[in-house]
Amino acid sequence: MPPLPIMWSDPGSYGLTVFHDRHPELVRRLAAAFPLAARQLDALEGLVAETLHGVVRPLPPEAHDAARWAAWAEHGRYYERPWTQAPFLWAESYFYRRLLGAFGYFDSGPGAGPWQGIDPFGPTKHVELDGPAVDEELAGLAATARLDADELPYALVMASLWGNRADLGFRLTAKTDAGTAKTDAGTADSTSGTAGTDSGTARHRYGPQGPLVADDTARLLRHLAAEPGGRVCVVADNAGGELIPDLVLIDHLLDTGLAADVVLHVKPHPYYVSDATPADVLACLRRLKAAPGYAGRVGERLWQATAARQLDVRTHTFACAPLPYTAMPADLRADFASATVTILKGDLNHRRLVGDLHWPPTTPFRDTVGYFPGPVASLRTLKSDVIVGLEPDTVCRLDATEPAWRTSGTHALVQFHAPPDTTTRTN
Repeated sequence: MPPLPIMWSDPGSYGLTVFHDRHPELVRRLAAAFPLAARQLDALEGLVAETLHGVVRPLPPEAHDAARWAAWAEHGRYYERPWTQAPFLWAESYFYRRLLGAFGYFDSGPGAGPWQGIDPFGPTKHVELDGPAVDEELAGLAATARLDADELPYALVMASLWGNRADLGFRLTAKTDAGTAKTDAGTADSTSGTAGTDSGTARHRYGPQGPLVADDTARLLRHLAAEPGGRVCVVADNAGGELIPDLVLIDHLLDTGLAADVVLHVKPHPYYVSDATPADVLACLRRLKAAPGYAGRVGERLWQATAARQLDVRTHTFACAPLPYTAMPADLRADFASATVTILKGDLNHRRLVGDLHWPPTTPFRDTVGYFPGPVASLRTLKSDVIVGLEPDTVCRLDATEPAWRTSGTHALVQFHAPPDTTTRTN
């Protein structure tokens, strides 16, 4: 019998803080960032009140995706019931869809407001991308490039991994006191694989609270080396400070021939706060290309690779679905099946990959991803309750010493699984 879904209303759960703390703060920040009309402000504040005290209202019938969301809502089963009765994955996703509607992103026709098609999280993304943390990240690329051939691939994977801390939604309510490491990615400490001049792969594998809770990096890299010249799919998570090291890793795969082409999947429109869209990819490419020195050369190579479709930026409606990857449509399944490996970035993609369920934390990763149509890797900093693939002594130690280790963003993992017909070549 499969585990029960994680509910955001579970006492003491991470989801409870998301709905009670993060979402109200997000609405306050949107109201400060845009000159919104009273209608929009009322709709945003009403949405927060509805999630906390009301029932799930369906999208208006004229909404372009009303039928799709009704199907995703278990054919309307979640509608007209208290929000607390919807699984966390579904409820959080639907909140962001409703927020976009209240903001006016999907407005159309003569009555459309001024924010049609405008990313409500764009101002925050732009501040981060233009900020000093990304400056340091780009400046540190030259030092990273000087690492020897054994160290460099590990460093780039770790940079991509710890870049996942650059989650603007997570930072809305993340603590930054002395007991919790800063959530800014790209700073010149042990969490950044592109900044600083540390040597030795062990340093790159450490986060603010020690080594990764699970680390299949060596198996992932062996798999890539054993199957060079194929396609790699990368499913992005956040823009800005995370997407930059993702793109640097992609450049390495293309430049070394480990991949002949890379398909970069991003969201078709804004979703969670800092989720990457095609516009964010373009902004990061421009930022890299305009940088001096080695970073600029990386940007130029990626620019040319994008023009030649060696780097192919794609979107899919399912990227914004409140569903696990077990429900992926046939065309997306075929896309992933064509890849030497699919690398999924971030917490939300991990939740969708393994299922946002109350798994025992020692459940083998392979048991949760056996359905996936090809080799798959997950690079994730821990910012929600779901966890699989850990050793029993790791779980016992963390539970005893760091009660918030699953959700603090200070721990991370790299997990990899290849179907049996490929494991003999890569394990």
